[in-house]
Amino acid sequence: MKNLSKAEKIVLFLKNNLGKKFTTRQIVDHLISTYPEDYTEKRKLYKDEKIFISQLNAENGWAHLKPIHHLISHEKDPITKKFVYWYRENMQQMIVENTENFAKEYFKIKEQELYPVLIKYLSKKLDLYCLRIDEKTSSNTNGRGANKWLHPDVVAMKAIDQHWESSVKDCMKQSSSQNVKLFSFEVKKELVAGNLRESFFQTVSNSSWANEGYLVAVNISKNCYNELQVLSSLHGIGVILLDLNSALESKILFPARHKFDVDWQSVNRIVNINKDFREYIDYVSIYYRTGKIIEQNWNK
Repeated sequence: MKNLSKAEKIVLFLKNNLGKKFTTRQIVDHLISTYPEDYTEKRKLYKDEKIFISQLNAENGWAHLKPIHHLISHEKDPITKKFVYWYRENMQQMIVENTENFAKEYFKIKEQELYPVLIKYLSKKLDLYCLRIDEKTSSNTNGRGANKWLHPDVVAMKAIDQHWESSVKDCMKQSSSQNVKLFSFEVKKELVAGNLRESFFQTVSNSSWANEGYLVAVNISKNCYNELQVLSSLHGIGVILLDLNSALESKILFPARHKFDVDWQSVNRIVNINKDFREYIDYVSIYYRTGKIIEQNWNK
Protein backbone atom coordinates (compact mmCIF):
# COMPACT_ATOMS: atom_id res chain seq x y z
CA MET A 1 0.00 0.00 0.00
CA LYS A 2 2.79 2.42 0.92
CA ASN A 3 4.17 2.19 -2.62
CA LEU A 4 0.93 3.27 -4.26
CA SER A 5 0.68 6.75 -5.71
CA LYS A 6 -2.16 9.00 -4.63
CA ALA A 7 -3.92 8.42 -7.95
CA GLU A 8 -3.61 4.65 -7.51
CA LYS A 9 -5.03 4.90 -4.00
CA ILE A 10 -8.06 6.77 -5.33
CA VAL A 11 -8.60 4.19 -8.07
CA LEU A 12 -8.30 1.37 -5.53
CA PHE A 13 -10.86 3.04 -3.25
CA LEU A 14 -13.37 3.54 -6.07
CA LYS A 15 -12.75 0.05 -7.47
CA ASN A 16 -13.41 -1.47 -4.05
CA ASN A 17 -16.73 0.36 -3.97
CA LEU A 18 -18.14 -0.56 -7.37
CA GLY A 19 -21.54 0.92 -8.10
CA LYS A 20 -21.08 3.76 -5.60
CA LYS A 21 -20.35 7.40 -6.32
CA PHE A 22 -18.25 9.65 -4.10
CA THR A 23 -17.71 13.38 -3.82
CA THR A 24 -14.22 14.85 -3.72
CA ARG A 25 -14.65 15.44 0.02
CA GLN A 26 -15.54 11.79 0.61
CA ILE A 27 -12.48 10.68 -1.35
CA VAL A 28 -10.30 13.08 0.64
CA ASP A 29 -11.75 11.80 3.92
CA HIS A 30 -10.91 8.25 2.85
CA LEU A 31 -7.33 9.17 1.95
CA ILE A 32 -6.77 10.93 5.27
CA SER A 33 -8.22 8.12 7.37
CA THR A 34 -6.59 5.28 5.43
CA TYR A 35 -3.19 6.88 4.83
CA PRO A 36 -2.76 9.37 7.70
CA GLU A 37 1.02 9.21 7.45
CA ASP A 38 0.82 10.75 3.97
CA TYR A 39 -0.61 13.96 5.38
CA THR A 40 1.25 14.40 8.68
CA GLU A 41 3.69 17.01 7.38
CA LYS A 42 1.19 18.77 5.16
CA ARG A 43 -1.29 19.13 7.99
CA LYS A 44 1.32 21.03 10.03
CA LEU A 45 1.26 23.80 7.42
CA TYR A 46 -2.34 24.68 8.24
CA LYS A 47 -3.59 25.97 11.58
CA ASP A 48 -7.20 25.64 10.48
CA GLU A 49 -8.45 22.11 9.71
CA LYS A 50 -11.09 23.48 7.34
CA ILE A 51 -8.47 25.23 5.22
CA PHE A 52 -6.41 22.03 5.20
CA ILE A 53 -9.39 20.02 3.96
CA SER A 54 -10.27 22.68 1.38
CA GLN A 55 -6.73 22.53 0.03
CA LEU A 56 -6.92 18.75 -0.32
CA ASN A 57 -10.29 19.08 -2.05
CA ALA A 58 -8.75 21.46 -4.57
CA GLU A 59 -5.80 19.12 -5.15
CA ASN A 60 -8.07 16.16 -5.88
CA GLY A 61 -10.58 17.66 -8.28
CA TRP A 62 -11.19 16.28 -11.79
CA ALA A 63 -8.52 18.42 -13.45
CA HIS A 64 -5.87 17.05 -11.07
CA LEU A 65 -6.84 13.44 -11.71
CA LYS A 66 -5.94 13.44 -15.41
CA PRO A 67 -3.62 10.39 -15.16
CA ILE A 68 -6.62 8.24 -14.15
CA HIS A 69 -9.35 9.85 -16.30
CA HIS A 70 -9.51 6.68 -18.38
CA LEU A 71 -10.32 4.61 -15.28
CA ILE A 72 -12.92 6.78 -13.56
CA SER A 73 -16.02 8.74 -14.53
CA HIS A 74 -17.60 11.84 -13.05
CA GLU A 75 -20.78 13.88 -13.22
CA LYS A 76 -22.51 16.66 -11.34
CA ASP A 77 -25.10 15.35 -8.89
CA PRO A 78 -28.45 16.94 -9.89
CA ILE A 79 -29.47 17.33 -6.24
CA THR A 80 -26.31 18.39 -4.41
CA LYS A 81 -24.77 20.06 -7.48
CA LYS A 82 -21.43 18.54 -6.45
CA PHE A 83 -19.24 16.42 -8.70
CA VAL A 84 -19.23 12.71 -7.90
CA TYR A 85 -16.76 10.07 -9.06
CA TRP A 86 -16.90 6.33 -9.61
CA TYR A 87 -14.79 3.53 -11.05
CA ARG A 88 -15.43 2.52 -14.65
CA GLU A 89 -16.07 -1.10 -13.87
CA ASN A 90 -17.08 -1.79 -17.46
CA MET A 91 -14.00 -0.31 -19.16
CA GLN A 92 -12.33 -3.57 -20.13
CA GLN A 93 -15.72 -5.25 -20.45
CA MET A 94 -16.79 -2.49 -22.83
CA ILE A 95 -13.82 -3.30 -25.05
CA VAL A 96 -14.60 -7.02 -24.96
CA GLU A 97 -18.30 -6.52 -25.68
CA ASN A 98 -17.58 -4.15 -28.51
CA THR A 99 -15.27 -6.76 -30.03
CA GLU A 100 -17.83 -9.54 -29.67
CA ASN A 101 -20.72 -7.47 -31.02
CA PHE A 102 -18.85 -6.56 -34.18
CA ALA A 103 -16.72 -9.67 -34.63
CA LYS A 104 -18.67 -10.70 -37.72
CA GLU A 105 -19.58 -7.28 -39.09
CA TYR A 106 -16.14 -5.70 -39.29
CA PHE A 107 -14.84 -8.38 -41.64
CA LYS A 108 -17.45 -7.21 -44.13
CA ILE A 109 -16.78 -3.50 -43.60
CA LYS A 110 -14.08 -1.62 -45.45
CA GLU A 111 -11.90 0.76 -43.48
CA GLN A 112 -13.11 3.62 -45.67
CA GLU A 113 -16.63 3.10 -44.28
CA LEU A 114 -15.37 3.95 -40.79
CA TYR A 115 -14.32 7.49 -41.67
CA PRO A 116 -17.84 9.01 -41.86
CA VAL A 117 -18.68 7.42 -38.50
CA LEU A 118 -15.56 8.88 -36.90
CA ILE A 119 -16.18 12.29 -38.47
CA LYS A 120 -19.74 12.30 -37.11
CA TYR A 121 -18.45 11.57 -33.60
CA LEU A 122 -15.67 14.16 -33.78
CA SER A 123 -17.87 16.91 -35.20
CA LYS A 124 -20.97 16.33 -33.07
CA LYS A 125 -19.39 15.25 -29.80
CA LEU A 126 -16.04 17.06 -29.75
CA ASP A 127 -16.94 20.10 -31.87
CA LEU A 128 -14.16 19.48 -34.39
CA TYR A 129 -14.07 20.39 -38.08
CA CYS A 130 -12.84 17.35 -39.98
CA LEU A 131 -11.57 16.24 -43.39
CA ARG A 132 -10.78 12.85 -44.84
CA ILE A 133 -7.26 12.49 -46.22
CA ASP A 134 -7.36 10.10 -49.17
CA GLU A 135 -4.07 8.34 -49.87
CA LYS A 136 -5.04 8.21 -53.54
CA THR A 137 -4.47 11.96 -53.79
CA SER A 138 -0.85 11.57 -52.67
CA SER A 139 2.10 11.59 -55.01
CA ASN A 140 4.17 8.41 -54.91
CA THR A 141 7.64 9.89 -55.25
CA ASN A 142 9.03 7.97 -52.27
CA GLY A 143 7.99 4.55 -53.49
CA ARG A 144 5.08 2.23 -52.84
CA GLY A 145 3.80 2.24 -49.25
CA ALA A 146 5.94 5.19 -48.14
CA ASN A 147 2.93 7.43 -47.53
CA LYS A 148 1.51 4.90 -45.06
CA TRP A 149 3.85 6.42 -42.47
CA LEU A 150 3.40 10.04 -43.55
CA HIS A 151 -0.20 11.23 -43.36
CA PRO A 152 -3.22 10.08 -41.32
CA ASP A 153 -6.71 9.02 -42.42
CA VAL A 154 -8.63 11.94 -40.91
CA VAL A 155 -7.55 15.39 -39.78
CA ALA A 156 -9.43 18.01 -37.81
CA MET A 157 -9.36 21.56 -36.53
CA LYS A 158 -10.80 22.96 -33.32
CA ALA A 159 -11.54 26.68 -33.46
CA ILE A 160 -11.10 27.54 -29.80
CA ASP A 161 -12.14 31.18 -30.09
CA GLN A 162 -14.89 30.70 -32.67
CA HIS A 163 -17.67 32.14 -30.50
CA TRP A 164 -15.62 34.56 -28.44
CA GLU A 165 -16.02 38.33 -28.37
CA SER A 166 -13.78 40.17 -30.83
CA SER A 167 -11.93 42.02 -28.06
CA VAL A 168 -11.05 38.70 -26.39
CA LYS A 169 -9.85 37.31 -29.73
CA ASP A 170 -7.59 40.35 -30.13
CA CYS A 171 -6.13 39.77 -26.68
CA MET A 172 -5.45 36.15 -27.52
CA LYS A 173 -3.61 37.07 -30.71
CA GLN A 174 -1.49 39.67 -28.91
CA SER A 175 -0.56 37.14 -26.23
CA SER A 176 0.50 34.57 -28.83
CA SER A 177 -1.92 32.04 -27.34
CA GLN A 178 -3.49 29.26 -29.38
CA ASN A 179 -6.82 29.96 -31.03
CA VAL A 180 -6.69 26.77 -33.12
CA LYS A 181 -5.81 23.16 -32.35
CA LEU A 182 -4.95 20.65 -35.08
CA PHE A 183 -5.74 16.93 -34.75
CA SER A 184 -4.67 13.74 -36.52
CA PHE A 185 -6.50 10.37 -36.55
CA GLU A 186 -5.29 6.98 -37.78
CA VAL A 187 -8.16 4.50 -38.25
CA LYS A 188 -8.04 0.71 -37.97
CA LYS A 189 -10.83 -1.87 -38.06
CA GLU A 190 -9.25 -3.80 -35.22
CA LEU A 191 -6.31 -3.84 -32.86
CA VAL A 192 -4.94 -7.26 -31.96
CA ALA A 193 -1.60 -8.48 -30.68
CA GLY A 194 -0.36 -8.98 -34.23
CA ASN A 195 -0.89 -5.42 -35.44
CA LEU A 196 -0.98 -3.34 -32.25
CA ARG A 197 2.56 -1.97 -32.19
CA GLU A 198 2.75 -1.36 -35.94
CA SER A 199 -0.59 0.47 -35.87
CA PHE A 200 0.39 2.50 -32.85
CA PHE A 201 3.75 3.61 -34.19
CA GLN A 202 2.21 4.33 -37.58
CA THR A 203 -0.02 6.75 -35.68
CA VAL A 204 3.01 8.22 -33.90
CA SER A 205 4.67 8.81 -37.28
CA ASN A 206 1.56 10.14 -39.03
CA SER A 207 0.57 12.45 -36.18
CA SER A 208 3.93 13.98 -35.25
CA TRP A 209 2.93 17.29 -36.85
CA ALA A 210 -0.35 17.78 -34.93
CA ASN A 211 -1.23 19.19 -31.52
CA GLU A 212 -2.95 15.90 -30.72
CA GLY A 213 -2.90 12.48 -32.38
CA TYR A 214 -5.27 9.52 -31.95
CA LEU A 215 -5.39 5.86 -32.91
CA VAL A 216 -9.00 4.82 -33.63
CA ALA A 217 -10.38 1.26 -33.81
CA VAL A 218 -13.76 -0.45 -33.87
CA ASN A 219 -12.51 -3.57 -32.15
CA ILE A 220 -9.75 -3.85 -29.57
CA SER A 221 -8.61 -7.24 -28.31
CA LYS A 222 -8.77 -7.43 -24.52
CA ASN A 223 -5.13 -8.53 -24.32
CA CYS A 224 -4.09 -5.26 -25.98
CA TYR A 225 -5.56 -2.98 -23.35
CA ASN A 226 -2.63 -2.82 -20.94
CA GLU A 227 -0.02 -2.36 -23.65
CA LEU A 228 -2.11 0.38 -25.25
CA GLN A 229 -2.26 2.15 -21.92
CA VAL A 230 1.53 1.99 -21.54
CA LEU A 231 2.22 3.11 -25.12
CA SER A 232 -0.26 5.96 -24.84
CA SER A 233 1.35 7.17 -21.63
CA LEU A 234 4.86 6.99 -23.12
CA HIS A 235 4.21 8.57 -26.51
CA GLY A 236 1.18 10.80 -25.90
CA ILE A 237 -1.03 9.20 -28.56
CA GLY A 238 -4.70 8.92 -27.58
CA VAL A 239 -6.97 5.93 -28.28
CA ILE A 240 -10.61 6.03 -29.37
CA LEU A 241 -12.99 3.07 -29.42
CA LEU A 242 -15.36 3.72 -32.34
CA ASP A 243 -18.99 2.60 -32.04
CA LEU A 244 -20.34 1.69 -35.48
CA ASN A 245 -23.93 1.33 -34.32
CA SER A 246 -24.01 4.68 -32.55
CA ALA A 247 -21.22 7.06 -33.48
CA LEU A 248 -21.92 9.42 -30.58
CA GLU A 249 -21.41 6.57 -28.11
CA SER A 250 -17.77 6.20 -29.17
CA LYS A 251 -15.31 6.57 -26.30
CA ILE A 252 -11.91 8.14 -25.75
CA LEU A 253 -10.17 5.35 -23.86
CA PHE A 254 -6.93 7.28 -23.41
CA PRO A 255 -6.70 11.03 -24.06
CA ALA A 256 -3.86 12.34 -26.21
CA ARG A 257 -1.13 14.47 -24.68
CA HIS A 258 -1.44 17.99 -26.05
CA LYS A 259 1.56 19.55 -27.79
CA PHE A 260 1.55 23.34 -27.85
CA ASP A 261 3.39 23.76 -31.15
CA VAL A 262 2.46 22.37 -34.54
CA ASP A 263 5.41 20.95 -36.52
CA TRP A 264 4.99 23.20 -39.55
CA GLN A 265 7.99 21.70 -41.34
CA SER A 266 6.26 18.31 -41.35
CA VAL A 267 3.01 20.00 -42.36
CA ASN A 268 4.74 21.55 -45.35
CA ARG A 269 6.12 18.17 -46.37
CA ILE A 270 2.67 16.55 -46.33
CA VAL A 271 1.11 19.54 -48.13
CA ASN A 272 3.55 18.98 -51.01
CA ILE A 273 2.58 15.31 -51.25
CA ASN A 274 -1.18 15.14 -50.62
CA LYS A 275 -3.87 17.31 -52.24
CA ASP A 276 -6.44 16.65 -49.52
CA PHE A 277 -4.03 17.72 -46.83
CA ARG A 278 -3.19 20.86 -48.78
CA GLU A 279 -6.93 21.62 -48.86
CA TYR A 280 -7.11 21.08 -45.09
CA ILE A 281 -4.28 23.53 -44.44
CA ASP A 282 -5.90 26.03 -46.82
CA TYR A 283 -9.08 25.90 -44.72
CA VAL A 284 -7.10 26.24 -41.49
CA SER A 285 -5.31 29.23 -43.02
CA ILE A 286 -8.63 30.87 -43.84
CA TYR A 287 -9.65 30.65 -40.19
CA TYR A 288 -6.30 31.98 -39.00
CA ARG A 289 -6.57 34.97 -41.34
CA THR A 290 -10.29 35.79 -41.21
CA GLY A 291 -11.75 33.98 -38.21
CA LYS A 292 -14.36 32.49 -40.56
CA ILE A 293 -15.32 28.87 -41.10
CA ILE A 294 -16.88 27.86 -44.42
CA GLU A 295 -19.11 25.07 -43.13
CA GLN A 296 -19.54 23.28 -46.48
CA ASN A 297 -15.79 22.72 -46.69
CA TRP A 298 -15.71 20.60 -43.56
CA ASN A 299 -16.90 17.28 -42.14
CA LYS A 300 -16.93 15.37 -45.40
